[in-house]
Amino acid sequence: MRNERFFSWSFMTGLVTGVIGLAYLVLGVWLAALGGSPWYMLFGSGYLLSGIFIARRHASGIWLYLLTFLLCCVWSVWEVGLDGWQLMPRLFVMALLGVWCSLPLITRQVMATRGNHRTGTFAGLVYVVAIVGIFYSGWQVTGSRFVHRQPVPAQSGDVQATSPESNDWRYYGRTEAGQRYSPLTQITPANVSQLKPAWEFHTGDVMRKGEDKDGREFNFEVTPVKVGNSLFICTPHREVIALNATTGAQRWKFDPKSDTSANEYLACRGVAYSQSAGDKVCPEKIIATTSEARMVALNAQTGEPCSSFGQNGFVSLTDHMGDVPPGFHFITSQPMVMDGRIVLGGWIYDNQSTGEPSGVVRAFDVNTGQLAWAWDMGRDPQNAPLKPGEVYTRGTPNGWGTYTGDPKLGLVYIPLGNATPDYYGAGRRPFDEKYSSSLVALDIHTGEERWHFQTVHHDVWDFDLPIGPTLVDLPSPEGITVPALVQTTKMGQLFLLDRRTGKPLAQVNEKPVNTSPSLPGEHLSPTQPDSVGMPSLSPPDLKETDAWGATPIDQLYCRIQFKSARYQGQFTPPAEGKSIAYPAFDGVMDWYGASVDPIRHVLIANTSYIPFTMELKKSADAIKEGLMHKWAGWGSNQPYPKPKEFSVGPQYGTPWAAIVKPWLSFLQAPCNAPPWGKLVAVDLTARKIAWERPAGTTRDMNIFGTHTNVPLPTGIFMMGGNIITQSGLIFTGATADNYFRAFDETTGNELWRARLPAGGQATPMTYTGDDGRQFVVIAAGGHGGLGTTSGDALVAYALPAR
Repeated sequence: MRNERFFSWSFMTGLVTGVIGLAYLVLGVWLAALGGSPWYMLFGSGYLLSGIFIARRHASGIWLYLLTFLLCCVWSVWEVGLDGWQLMPRLFVMALLGVWCSLPLITRQVMATRGNHRTGTFAGLVYVVAIVGIFYSGWQVTGSRFVHRQPVPAQSGDVQATSPESNDWRYYGRTEAGQRYSPLTQITPANVSQLKPAWEFHTGDVMRKGEDKDGREFNFEVTPVKVGNSLFICTPHREVIALNATTGAQRWKFDPKSDTSANEYLACRGVAYSQSAGDKVCPEKIIATTSEARMVALNAQTGEPCSSFGQNGFVSLTDHMGDVPPGFHFITSQPMVMDGRIVLGGWIYDNQSTGEPSGVVRAFDVNTGQLAWAWDMGRDPQNAPLKPGEVYTRGTPNGWGTYTGDPKLGLVYIPLGNATPDYYGAGRRPFDEKYSSSLVALDIHTGEERWHFQTVHHDVWDFDLPIGPTLVDLPSPEGITVPALVQTTKMGQLFLLDRRTGKPLAQVNEKPVNTSPSLPGEHLSPTQPDSVGMPSLSPPDLKETDAWGATPIDQLYCRIQFKSARYQGQFTPPAEGKSIAYPAFDGVMDWYGASVDPIRHVLIANTSYIPFTMELKKSADAIKEGLMHKWAGWGSNQPYPKPKEFSVGPQYGTPWAAIVKPWLSFLQAPCNAPPWGKLVAVDLTARKIAWERPAGTTRDMNIFGTHTNVPLPTGIFMMGGNIITQSGLIFTGATADNYFRAFDETTGNELWRARLPAGGQATPMTYTGDDGRQFVVIAAGGHGGLGTTSGDALVAYALPAR
């Protein structure tokens, strides 16, 4: 009889309830000691006592559990209102446990002595109502309700005609302007639901062993270039492939046979196309780059290197760069080809050391591959040729993202990053300070600077500009058309500038920010540019009540982390210890930027919201902990010792190492509440948000990195861009749930979605094939940073053939 009592269902239920209550109580005391909410101590005491009473078969345990749960409901609604996704970690698990406690299996044992075990039904109904309410209010917040602030403008009379050139997609953004807008109209909001897979091509270039280890990433992020009836793509290992645009059949493949073993980041977002009558040997070229920083020109018809270009088709991009260890410099984005010039910068393995390879921007002759000019901000003048034996200024901010340009103005727009390292700027030089996180307009023919505009002063948060601006002509209040540009940023700000002069068209103020505490020797800027004349896509500053998690204990631990870390808003100064960075280096918007409808004057942005933790350690301590190794520095005979994990920035040459990781709970769930990803429409004429809606579900994201989950419409993290069609459609596959979607540009309603074979973390494109059908194409290759399914597919969709 004693053993039966000890191993009964009621005893086990009471034990589980008591353990959860004890965890609540212990962690609640910890949170309260940090100055956080004291309520968890009360709930912990209630659940602990109810667990003890249930285990001892006292009916009071059932009622104490219900009372504690009801108090928790009242407190939860007081904290976060009727936001179901915020209520979920506070109430859902305890509601499920309450349902279990209310089953006859338990109540008969606990309440049998009173003969009223059926009254547990009442308590059970309370928990069921709570569960239904959580999901209903969650769906209302993100699933079926989104914000309409004003109608999207109707099309004006200036509608683009479809011509052979408009059917091409020759740049990442279709044209030099980077709008990612197509004038095609065959696929419409009325028929988009009929889209079907038309063809699927597999590159065969898949992730190799270890390429996703310790933070390394293997990402198939390409946006194809389309010319005539050919598509041109590159793969993460830098193979270049030409396809038939109508059938998806391979025309040719070029493999540079690069050694990628030293590369921490394997991605290629696209190639460039050039057509020049001046080159009789290779009039049509595909310009690509390799993982070891070489540029190659390929015959667009055959895939063979152009013998008239460089040395047998290749140009070294490490010439005059000084010491460049393997994997330290390469190009992830498409080169810019405009007016007979190939302009590119490059990715630098940042946050490793002071004095890293230069961020110089160079232009090469499109026919010969000869250097035309180099813009080196550390020289005077900046485009002066190097003298024999000289190298480009080391450690300068680099322009690693996609460039855009205006052929009429003869300007190419360069988005710049930070002077290395990212999180400590005491040693930065005057020209580093001047150009860090700035947009620079250069003369395409000479490399001379026309103007620059800085988006962050003394950037020690890695808020570099990840992509060039989108160009668009806008009506002014005086009724004239102004050549404008919109620069997206990682902070979620939109800067609207005159692209001729760099002067703001929408008001930009200098906003005071926190500068204390700071690191020894650091000199933070007391103000930062604030684009008050444009709507902000930045998230509001975090509060303790914003902490999330997959379970109540998870959420409670995230609250403890929040109260333990330093956080003073968007520009929290880096200091010794752990702080929270929100937004962080991945940003609200990253390398994919935003698309612009030049007819309706609407900008469409994919936005993500995930905080990171940043921990600064003294270098000596980081070495003792094995996070980094001693290094003698540049010019020594000692090879560069890469840190074991990509999240560790050794910042050699400074006293500090930086460890930057996503802010996650025990169960690797986000520590901030949904929505985690949104699609936003901005009216550029009214300068207001027209609508915004959460995009994506939890279908392919789960704790511990698994890929199965209930498809809750929370909005999910995004990596990749969107495109707009003249017919009023938005296409994007960037969400971390392996779906490709179409939205109505006017309302934001989701009109169609299709399951991809892997994550669609790329920017799609569209064109009309030789069979007369409009195709929409996207790379489905996944993303290591998001943890989506990896793959090698290029997938095309079209309306069924008639």
